[in-house]
Amino acid sequence: MLQIGVLALQGAFVEHERMLDRLGIGHFQIRNRKELSLPMDGLILPGGESTAIGKLMDSLGMAALLRERIMEGLPVFGTCAGMILLADEIENDEKRHLQVMDITVRRNAYGRQLGSFFTQGTFAGKPVPMVFIRAPYIVEAGRNVEVLSVVEGHVVAARERNMLACSFHPELSGDLTVHSYFVEAMVKGGK
Repeated sequence: MLQIGVLALQGAFVEHERMLDRLGIGHFQIRNRKELSLPMDGLILPGGESTAIGKLMDSLGMAALLRERIMEGLPVFGTCAGMILLADEIENDEKRHLQVMDITVRRNAYGRQLGSFFTQGTFAGKPVPMVFIRAPYIVEAGRNVEVLSVVEGHVVAARERNMLACSFHPELSGDLTVHSYFVEAMVKGGK
């Protein structure tokens, strides 16, 4: 059975676990370096507060190992804060985290909590509901980055090799399209 690790330091990790349950995919929480070393077929970096997650990853000695596993090809899916953690550059923040995906993102691109919204969009050509909460978006993508979603002229989902990132929260919509894509195209498809 497939096993997906879900980074459980802060944020919406339980909601991702519920989506994996609905897909019949095994999962476990990652809260420390030892758990990050366990065998897994993929990894989810949930939404939450990117600065807090980044500080916790650093203080727990997880950042370097996480970066190494991703660079070695572990499929990873980052939502909202997870996108910021993966990004090579953050346009409006000096802090950098894992710097593994060739994207530049803008933090809180749609404004603060009051700028949160819901819309219908497409992901890899399929219609999906999109929940944006203090969301970033991609302002620049490298030439090997495949754009999967655009909303109001802004890139909100993209893939590069083994990395998938989206600005919105598919785990909050109840729609399985994005999680299914991650499992089928990247976790199973990468084997």
